[in-house]
Order: sequence, then C-alpha cells, then structure tokens
Amino acid sequence: MNSMHSFSSTGNHAVVVTQVSDTQWHAVEGDRVVGRGDASLRPDGRLFISIDAWHGAVFASIADAMLACLPAPLYTVVDEADQDTTSAWERTGFTAARREWGYLVPTDPQVTGLGSVRLPSGVTIVPAGEAEEGLLRALDRVIRDEVEAAAGWRTMPAEVLPRPAGTTLLDPSKYAVARHGDQYVGLVRVVSLTRQPRIGLIAVRGDRHRHGIARALLANALGSLHRSGTASAWTEVDESNAAATALFEGIGARRSGSTLELVRR
Repeated sequence: MNSMHSFSSTGNHAVVVTQVSDTQWHAVEGDRVVGRGDASLRPDGRLFISIDAWHGAVFASIADAMLACLPAPLYTVVDEADQDTTSAWERTGFTAARREWGYLVPTDPQVTGLGSVRLPSGVTIVPAGEAEEGLLRALDRVIRDEVEAAAGWRTMPAEVLPRPAGTTLLDPSKYAVARHGDQYVGLVRVVSLTRQPRIGLIAVRGDRHRHGIARALLANALGSLHRSGTASAWTEVDESNAAATALFEGIGARRSGSTLELVRR
C-alpha cells in the first residue's frame, strides 16, 4: 500500500490526506477525520471513485491524492441536481460521459393503461421465484451478448453488470420471465426496497422485440405491486435508450431527477 500526503486548510488546522488502504483515503484535521475518499472496481473493469467532504478545499486535496495514485480512466457518479459536487468533480478534470433519468412509475392499471394488456400469442409469464434457473441463465447469456454487441454494459445499472463468473444473475428469485415454448424470451427484475420497489432491469431477446413482451412483463410486475398496496415504483433509464424511455413514459412514468456518470480520461 502506498501512502500519499497532501495539505489544505479549512481555516483552523492543516489537513493531511493519507492513503489508509488500497481503496481508501482519509483527510484528517487535528484529530478529526474531515473527509474520505473511496475507490471501487466495478465488475466490468472500470474504476469508480467517491469523495465525502464538507469543505471544497478538503475535497480538492483528497481528489489530488487519489488521482496521483490511481490509473486513468476514472469514473464517478453524481446527482445532477447537486451542482456544487458536480462542479467540484469538473474542477478536477472530470467530464460528463452519460446521463441516467430517474422515473417514478405508477402501479395502478387505471393510470398506466396496462390493465387491458394481452399476452402475445404463445407467451406465458412465470412469476418471480418460480423461474427455472437453467433457462433463466441461458436467457441472461443471450441478452448479455446482445447488450455487449450494441449499447454496451456501460449503459446498464451497476447491479446488472457482468460478474467475474460471467453472469449478471445474483438472485434468480427476483426475476419474473416471459416464456414461449421451451425458451425464456424476456425478463423483469424487481427489487423490494424499504422506501420503494425498484425495477432494476427489463429486457427481451432481440429476435422477440416488438411483440409486446416487454409491455406484458411490465404490466405483470406493476400489477403485482399494485395488488400488494404499492402505489409507485422507481427505475432509471439511460437517456440514449429511446425504447425504454418510450415504454415508461407511455404508461405515465414521471421523470424525477437524473444522475450523471463522469469520467476523467
């Protein structure tokens, strides 16, 4: 482990920034930790960093220490509404690489218009927790290959990035799937969080696009949430994903915030 020291001031004492592990930096003023920096390697090989500091000078000192130790390119994620933090990253040489819109998604079929959705011919929905793992993993591999050949995994939420073992499936019980014959052709992943369920992924095999399968999966997932008393769910959509944007906005999802992925090359 290398140690890196840099100095700034919050007006009282000198601030010393030290690398305390391979992935962590601390800024200390006197006997108080006044800022922290963390680095984490995503499964797709990209290195993301984060900094937590109250003072701009401390933020800059931690950033300088981290940038001196870590290889480019480096990435970070910020709430686009937090202009102070966004500007602080931009001053260290980061620029916007992509944007993700956050959506509040209603679950009431009277609002979404999904109550009358009919399943495409020959397609059935297998509820979450009932999918056959072998067929689910086969579909996961097909979709993964299609994503890598098109937009790339960099446009996908962090939790669906490919793992070292070559799978994006962490918990098969979270997935409901669309089945046609002896194949799974589409999937939706819903995670129950404390405040609001989150639709983490909805995907259909490329050769089954434009058959209404994604819409049927969404109708099933949101209908289940509505019956359990949940009024809305949350999802994020990459701004370049026109199909997903149209799908969610077409059922009354309301844009509510955005996240920027910044990169320093």
